[in-house]
Amino acid sequence: MPAWMLLAHLVGAIVWLGGMVFMLAALRPAAFAELEPPTRPRLLLAVLARFFPLVWASIGLLLGSGVAALAAAGSAAPPGWQAMAAIGALMVLVFAYIQFGPYRQARRAARAADWPVVGRALQRLHAPVQLNFALGWIAVALVVLWR
Repeated sequence: MPAWMLLAHLVGAIVWLGGMVFMLAALRPAAFAELEPPTRPRLLLAVLARFFPLVWASIGLLLGSGVAALAAAGSAAPPGWQAMAAIGALMVLVFAYIQFGPYRQARRAARAADWPVVGRALQRLHAPVQLNFALGWIAVALVVLWR
């Protein structure tokens, strides 16, 4: 894999996984500990509005560099790469659900100042984000360990 391709792939993975680390381990717990509705969901929606375009850019980098690397390697691609590709595709589907399901509902409800609906929609984001977080680290482990 050419260095530029690896760099693009790593940038995409670091931004996406790093953002999930920040959201799950720092921002969300702090927001729940320090802020009351409707301030808390407003902050979370503002952060997600800035983070989700970065996730889409990361997906572009990951898909572009990943497909190019797999195509270049052909049948010689290590099994870890193939596993990572499958997990990555699942992660994109989970993120699309997050973006176009609960997040969209939360944004609509926020425009109507319906904070209980916003809170429930944001709560529905949590489990899929945790799933993607776990899948991302499984993909990293597989690509490193399964050669």
